[in-house]
Amino acid sequence: MANTHTESASSSGAEGLALRKLGSTGFEITPVGFGAWALGGGNWEFGWGPQDDGESLAAIRRAVDLGINWIDTAAAYGLGHSETIVGQALREMRADSRPYVFTKCSLIWDDRGHLRHSLEPASLRSELEGSLRRLSAEAIDLYQIHWPAWQGRAVDLDVVARAWQTLAALKREGRVRHIGLSNADVRTLERCHAIAPVASVQPPYSLRRRGIEADVLPWCARHHVAVIAYSPLLSGLLSGGMTAERAASLPADDWRRLNAEFREPLLSRNLALVERLRGIAREQGRTPAEMAIAWTLRRPVVSGAIVGWRSRRQVDESIGALRVRWDARVERAVNEALAELG
Repeated sequence: MANTHTESASSSGAEGLALRKLGSTGFEITPVGFGAWALGGGNWEFGWGPQDDGESLAAIRRAVDLGINWIDTAAAYGLGHSETIVGQALREMRADSRPYVFTKCSLIWDDRGHLRHSLEPASLRSELEGSLRRLSAEAIDLYQIHWPAWQGRAVDLDVVARAWQTLAALKREGRVRHIGLSNADVRTLERCHAIAPVASVQPPYSLRRRGIEADVLPWCARHHVAVIAYSPLLSGLLSGGMTAERAASLPADDWRRLNAEFREPLLSRNLALVERLRGIAREQGRTPAEMAIAWTLRRPVVSGAIVGWRSRRQVDESIGALRVRWDARVERAVNEALAELG
Protein backbone atom coordinates (compact mmCIF):
# COMPACT_ATOMS: atom_id res chain seq x y z
CA MET A 1 0.00 0.00 0.00
CA ALA A 2 1.53 3.28 -1.10
CA ASN A 3 0.15 5.40 1.71
CA THR A 4 -0.67 4.87 5.35
CA HIS A 5 -1.76 8.39 6.33
CA THR A 6 -5.06 8.57 8.14
CA GLU A 7 -7.70 11.15 7.33
CA SER A 8 -7.21 12.70 10.75
CA ALA A 9 -3.64 13.74 10.06
CA SER A 10 -1.95 15.98 12.60
CA SER A 11 -1.86 19.73 12.07
CA SER A 12 1.82 19.91 11.19
CA GLY A 13 4.34 18.02 9.10
CA ALA A 14 7.67 16.57 10.16
CA GLU A 15 9.31 20.01 10.05
CA GLY A 16 6.39 21.85 11.59
CA LEU A 17 4.81 22.61 8.21
CA ALA A 18 1.23 23.80 8.71
CA LEU A 19 -1.22 21.62 6.83
CA ARG A 20 -4.21 22.66 4.75
CA LYS A 21 -7.47 20.80 4.22
CA LEU A 22 -7.86 19.12 0.87
CA GLY A 23 -11.40 20.35 0.33
CA SER A 24 -13.90 18.13 2.12
CA THR A 25 -11.87 14.90 1.72
CA GLY A 26 -10.60 14.73 5.30
CA PHE A 27 -7.02 14.74 3.98
CA GLU A 28 -4.66 17.42 5.24
CA ILE A 29 -1.72 18.25 3.02
CA THR A 30 1.38 20.39 3.14
CA PRO A 31 0.89 23.61 1.15
CA VAL A 32 3.55 22.43 -1.29
CA GLY A 33 3.59 19.03 -2.96
CA PHE A 34 6.21 17.21 -4.98
CA GLY A 35 5.54 17.51 -8.72
CA ALA A 36 6.90 14.51 -10.61
CA TRP A 37 6.30 15.52 -14.25
CA ALA A 38 9.98 16.14 -15.00
CA LEU A 39 10.96 12.83 -13.40
CA GLY A 40 9.61 11.17 -16.53
CA GLY A 41 12.72 12.46 -18.32
CA GLY A 42 13.02 13.15 -22.03
CA ASN A 43 12.37 11.18 -25.20
CA TRP A 44 8.63 11.64 -25.16
CA GLU A 45 6.25 14.29 -26.44
CA PHE A 46 6.23 16.46 -23.31
CA GLY A 47 9.57 15.50 -21.80
CA TRP A 48 11.92 17.78 -19.88
CA GLY A 49 15.18 16.52 -21.32
CA PRO A 50 17.51 13.99 -19.66
CA GLN A 51 16.84 13.23 -16.01
CA ASP A 52 18.96 11.09 -13.71
CA ASP A 53 16.81 8.60 -11.80
CA GLY A 54 19.19 8.70 -8.84
CA GLU A 55 18.68 12.47 -8.61
CA SER A 56 14.93 11.95 -8.80
CA LEU A 57 14.94 9.49 -5.92
CA ALA A 58 17.18 11.76 -3.84
CA ALA A 59 14.85 14.70 -4.45
CA ILE A 60 11.80 12.70 -3.33
CA ARG A 61 13.60 11.53 -0.20
CA ARG A 62 14.72 15.06 0.62
CA ALA A 63 11.23 16.50 0.22
CA VAL A 64 9.65 13.81 2.38
CA ASP A 65 12.37 14.19 5.02
CA LEU A 66 11.50 17.90 5.17
CA GLY A 67 7.83 17.09 5.80
CA ILE A 68 6.23 17.23 2.34
CA ASN A 69 3.36 14.76 2.51
CA TRP A 70 2.09 14.38 -1.06
CA ILE A 71 3.40 13.62 -4.54
CA ASP A 72 1.60 14.45 -7.76
CA THR A 73 2.35 12.43 -10.87
CA ALA A 74 0.53 11.04 -13.92
CA ALA A 75 0.62 7.90 -16.02
CA ALA A 76 1.61 9.95 -19.08
CA TYR A 77 4.73 11.49 -17.51
CA GLY A 78 7.57 9.69 -19.23
CA LEU A 79 5.04 7.15 -20.51
CA GLY A 80 4.86 5.49 -17.09
CA HIS A 81 8.41 6.24 -16.01
CA SER A 82 7.54 8.95 -13.48
CA GLU A 83 5.09 6.64 -11.71
CA THR A 84 7.71 3.88 -11.73
CA ILE A 85 10.27 6.15 -10.04
CA VAL A 86 7.70 7.34 -7.49
CA GLY A 87 6.79 3.71 -6.79
CA GLN A 88 10.45 2.85 -6.22
CA ALA A 89 10.83 5.75 -3.81
CA LEU A 90 7.74 4.66 -1.88
CA ARG A 91 8.98 1.09 -1.55
CA GLU A 92 12.20 2.39 0.02
CA MET A 93 10.33 4.37 2.71
CA ARG A 94 8.96 3.24 6.04
CA ALA A 95 5.23 2.68 5.83
CA ASP A 96 4.52 5.42 8.36
CA SER A 97 6.44 8.05 6.37
CA ARG A 98 5.00 7.52 2.91
CA PRO A 99 3.29 10.54 1.37
CA TYR A 100 -0.10 10.67 -0.26
CA VAL A 101 0.08 9.85 -3.97
CA PHE A 102 -2.03 11.70 -6.52
CA THR A 103 -2.01 10.57 -10.15
CA LYS A 104 -4.01 11.07 -13.33
CA CYS A 105 -5.67 9.27 -16.20
CA SER A 106 -7.01 9.94 -19.73
CA LEU A 107 -3.71 10.14 -21.66
CA ILE A 108 -2.52 6.83 -23.10
CA TRP A 109 0.21 5.91 -25.55
CA ASP A 110 0.88 3.41 -28.29
CA ASP A 111 3.89 1.16 -28.95
CA ARG A 112 5.69 4.05 -30.64
CA GLY A 113 5.17 6.33 -27.66
CA HIS A 114 2.56 8.55 -29.29
CA LEU A 115 0.07 10.03 -26.84
CA ARG A 116 -3.65 10.03 -27.40
CA HIS A 117 -6.65 10.95 -25.30
CA SER A 118 -9.31 8.56 -24.06
CA LEU A 119 -12.14 8.89 -21.56
CA GLU A 120 -13.65 5.51 -22.34
CA PRO A 121 -14.58 3.60 -19.16
CA ALA A 122 -12.62 0.48 -20.16
CA SER A 123 -9.52 2.58 -20.84
CA LEU A 124 -9.79 4.39 -17.50
CA ARG A 125 -10.01 1.10 -15.64
CA SER A 126 -7.04 -0.28 -17.54
CA GLU A 127 -5.04 2.88 -16.83
CA LEU A 128 -5.76 2.58 -13.13
CA GLU A 129 -4.43 -0.98 -13.09
CA GLY A 130 -1.23 0.23 -14.75
CA SER A 131 -0.81 3.06 -12.26
CA LEU A 132 -1.42 0.80 -9.27
CA ARG A 133 1.19 -1.62 -10.56
CA ARG A 134 3.84 1.03 -11.24
CA LEU A 135 3.21 2.75 -7.90
CA SER A 136 3.07 -0.55 -5.96
CA ALA A 137 -0.19 0.70 -4.45
CA GLU A 138 -3.42 -0.95 -3.36
CA ALA A 139 -5.36 2.27 -3.93
CA ILE A 140 -4.69 5.78 -5.27
CA ASP A 141 -5.23 8.60 -2.78
CA LEU A 142 -6.45 11.07 -5.42
CA TYR A 143 -7.26 9.96 -8.97
CA GLN A 144 -7.74 12.76 -11.47
CA ILE A 145 -8.92 13.10 -15.04
CA HIS A 146 -5.83 14.68 -16.56
CA TRP A 147 -7.58 16.42 -19.46
CA PRO A 148 -11.38 16.58 -19.99
CA ALA A 149 -10.48 17.47 -23.60
CA TRP A 150 -7.16 17.32 -25.43
CA GLN A 151 -5.16 19.57 -27.75
CA GLY A 152 -7.69 22.29 -28.35
CA ARG A 153 -10.75 20.12 -28.85
CA ALA A 154 -14.03 21.20 -27.29
CA VAL A 155 -15.11 19.45 -24.11
CA ASP A 156 -17.86 16.89 -24.71
CA LEU A 157 -19.73 17.05 -21.41
CA ASP A 158 -21.55 13.78 -22.01
CA VAL A 159 -18.27 11.95 -22.56
CA VAL A 160 -16.73 13.57 -19.47
CA ALA A 161 -19.82 12.70 -17.42
CA ARG A 162 -19.52 9.02 -18.38
CA ALA A 163 -15.83 9.08 -17.45
CA TRP A 164 -16.65 10.75 -14.14
CA GLN A 165 -19.21 8.03 -13.39
CA THR A 166 -16.43 5.51 -13.94
CA LEU A 167 -14.13 7.27 -11.47
CA ALA A 168 -16.99 7.46 -8.97
CA ALA A 169 -17.46 3.70 -9.35
CA LEU A 170 -13.73 3.13 -8.77
CA LYS A 171 -14.04 5.11 -5.57
CA ARG A 172 -17.00 3.01 -4.39
CA GLU A 173 -14.96 -0.10 -5.15
CA GLY A 174 -12.12 1.18 -2.96
CA ARG A 175 -9.60 1.35 -5.80
CA VAL A 176 -9.23 5.13 -5.35
CA ARG A 177 -9.91 7.20 -2.25
CA HIS A 178 -10.89 10.51 -3.83
CA ILE A 179 -11.47 11.78 -7.35
CA GLY A 180 -10.66 15.08 -9.02
CA LEU A 181 -10.19 16.90 -12.31
CA SER A 182 -7.22 18.66 -13.87
CA ASN A 183 -7.48 21.42 -16.47
CA ALA A 184 -11.25 21.71 -16.03
CA ASP A 185 -13.44 24.77 -16.54
CA VAL A 186 -16.46 25.66 -14.41
CA ARG A 187 -18.93 24.13 -16.87
CA THR A 188 -17.14 20.78 -16.59
CA LEU A 189 -16.85 21.05 -12.81
CA GLU A 190 -20.57 21.75 -12.52
CA ARG A 191 -21.53 18.73 -14.61
CA CYS A 192 -19.24 16.36 -12.71
CA HIS A 193 -20.07 17.70 -9.26
CA ALA A 194 -23.76 17.00 -9.90
CA ILE A 195 -22.88 13.32 -10.47
CA ALA A 196 -20.38 12.75 -7.65
CA PRO A 197 -18.48 15.21 -5.44
CA VAL A 198 -15.36 16.69 -7.00
CA ALA A 199 -12.61 16.52 -4.38
CA SER A 200 -10.20 18.82 -6.17
CA VAL A 201 -9.36 20.63 -9.36
CA GLN A 202 -5.81 21.05 -10.65
CA PRO A 203 -5.36 24.14 -12.85
CA PRO A 204 -2.25 26.10 -13.87
CA TYR A 205 -1.87 29.13 -11.61
CA SER A 206 1.05 31.51 -11.31
CA LEU A 207 1.96 35.17 -11.43
CA ARG A 208 1.77 34.88 -15.22
CA ARG A 209 -1.29 32.62 -15.51
CA ARG A 210 -4.16 34.10 -13.51
CA GLY A 211 -7.21 33.20 -15.58
CA ILE A 212 -8.79 30.99 -12.90
CA GLU A 213 -9.21 33.96 -10.56
CA ALA A 214 -12.32 35.05 -12.47
CA ASP A 215 -14.31 31.82 -12.30
CA VAL A 216 -12.66 28.59 -11.12
CA LEU A 217 -11.39 29.92 -7.79
CA PRO A 218 -14.76 31.49 -6.76
CA TRP A 219 -16.60 28.32 -7.80
CA CYS A 220 -14.27 26.13 -5.76
CA ALA A 221 -14.61 28.40 -2.73
CA ARG A 222 -18.42 28.18 -2.91
CA HIS A 223 -18.45 24.40 -3.29
CA HIS A 224 -15.60 23.57 -0.88
CA VAL A 225 -13.55 21.99 -3.67
CA ALA A 226 -9.79 22.00 -3.19
CA VAL A 227 -7.56 23.81 -5.67
CA ILE A 228 -4.18 22.19 -6.32
CA ALA A 229 -2.28 24.69 -8.44
CA TYR A 230 0.27 23.41 -10.92
CA SER A 231 3.18 25.26 -12.51
CA PRO A 232 3.47 28.04 -9.88
CA LEU A 233 6.98 28.62 -11.27
CA LEU A 234 5.76 28.77 -14.87
CA SER A 235 7.63 25.58 -15.78
CA GLY A 236 10.81 26.88 -14.16
CA LEU A 237 10.80 30.37 -15.66
CA LEU A 238 10.13 32.01 -12.29
CA SER A 239 12.62 29.86 -10.38
CA GLY A 240 15.49 32.32 -10.59
CA GLY A 241 17.65 29.78 -12.36
CA MET A 242 16.49 30.41 -15.93
CA THR A 243 18.38 32.77 -18.24
CA ALA A 244 17.98 33.71 -21.90
CA GLU A 245 21.06 31.62 -22.68
CA ARG A 246 19.71 28.58 -20.86
CA ALA A 247 16.31 28.93 -22.54
CA ALA A 248 18.01 29.02 -25.94
CA SER A 249 20.03 25.89 -25.17
CA LEU A 250 17.32 23.64 -23.73
CA PRO A 251 17.69 20.01 -24.89
CA ALA A 252 15.94 18.97 -28.08
CA ASP A 253 13.61 16.70 -26.08
CA ASP A 254 12.56 19.43 -23.63
CA TRP A 255 9.01 20.52 -24.47
CA ARG A 256 9.69 24.03 -23.20
CA ARG A 257 11.67 24.83 -26.36
CA LEU A 258 8.33 25.29 -28.12
CA ASN A 259 6.59 27.12 -25.25
CA ALA A 260 5.91 30.77 -26.10
CA GLU A 261 6.79 31.83 -22.54
CA PHE A 262 10.38 30.71 -23.19
CA ARG A 263 10.65 32.69 -26.43
CA GLU A 264 10.62 36.37 -27.26
CA PRO A 265 8.90 38.68 -26.65
CA LEU A 266 7.55 36.92 -23.54
CA LEU A 267 10.88 35.56 -22.31
CA SER A 268 12.39 38.97 -21.55
CA ARG A 269 9.25 40.08 -19.74
CA ASN A 270 9.27 36.92 -17.61
CA LEU A 271 12.95 37.25 -16.73
CA ALA A 272 12.43 40.91 -15.80
CA LEU A 273 9.69 39.81 -13.39
CA VAL A 274 12.12 37.34 -11.83
CA GLU A 275 14.58 40.14 -11.17
CA ARG A 276 11.87 42.17 -9.46
CA LEU A 277 10.97 39.11 -7.37
CA ARG A 278 14.64 38.66 -6.51
CA GLY A 279 14.74 42.14 -4.99
CA ILE A 280 11.53 41.59 -3.02
CA ALA A 281 12.73 38.19 -1.83
CA ARG A 282 16.11 39.51 -0.70
CA GLU A 283 14.55 41.44 2.19
CA GLN A 284 13.42 38.12 3.72
CA GLY A 285 16.47 36.10 2.72
CA ARG A 286 14.36 34.12 0.24
CA THR A 287 14.66 33.19 -3.43
CA PRO A 288 12.53 34.28 -6.39
CA ALA A 289 11.14 30.75 -6.55
CA GLU A 290 10.01 30.93 -2.94
CA MET A 291 8.25 34.25 -3.53
CA ALA A 292 6.50 32.98 -6.66
CA ILE A 293 5.25 29.87 -4.86
CA ALA A 294 4.14 31.92 -1.86
CA TRP A 295 2.16 34.19 -4.21
CA THR A 296 0.23 31.17 -5.51
CA LEU A 297 -0.46 29.99 -1.96
CA ARG A 298 -1.64 33.32 -0.58
CA ARG A 299 -5.31 32.61 -1.38
CA PRO A 300 -7.09 30.39 1.19
CA VAL A 301 -8.97 28.50 -1.54
CA VAL A 302 -5.64 27.10 -2.80
CA SER A 303 -4.96 23.95 -0.79
CA GLY A 304 -1.57 23.30 -2.32
CA ALA A 305 0.91 24.13 -5.06
CA ILE A 306 2.73 21.51 -7.09
CA VAL A 307 6.43 22.27 -7.38
CA GLY A 308 8.51 20.24 -9.80
CA TRP A 309 11.76 19.20 -8.15
CA ARG A 310 14.47 17.34 -10.06
CA SER A 311 17.21 17.31 -7.40
CA ARG A 312 17.85 17.81 -3.70
CA ARG A 313 19.28 21.23 -4.51
CA GLN A 314 16.03 22.38 -6.11
CA VAL A 315 14.07 21.21 -3.06
CA ASP A 316 16.32 23.21 -0.76
CA GLU A 317 16.11 26.31 -2.98
CA SER A 318 12.32 26.58 -2.81
CA ILE A 319 11.09 24.84 0.35
CA GLY A 320 11.38 28.18 2.16
CA ALA A 321 8.23 29.34 0.32
CA LEU A 322 6.34 27.98 3.30
CA ARG A 323 8.05 30.51 5.55
CA VAL A 324 7.64 33.62 3.40
CA ARG A 325 5.92 36.49 5.22
CA TRP A 326 3.25 37.58 2.77
CA ASP A 327 1.90 40.90 3.95
CA ALA A 328 0.34 44.02 2.42
CA ARG A 329 3.75 45.50 1.67
CA VAL A 330 4.89 42.44 -0.28
CA GLU A 331 1.54 42.23 -2.09
CA ARG A 332 1.86 45.86 -3.13
CA ALA A 333 5.44 45.44 -4.37
CA VAL A 334 4.51 42.40 -6.46
CA ASN A 335 1.42 44.10 -7.90
CA GLU A 336 3.50 47.12 -8.86
CA ALA A 337 5.98 44.86 -10.67
CA LEU A 338 3.18 43.12 -12.55
CA ALA A 339 1.58 46.41 -13.55
CA GLU A 340 4.85 47.90 -14.80
CA LEU A 341 5.97 44.83 -16.73
CA GLY A 342 2.57 44.13 -18.29
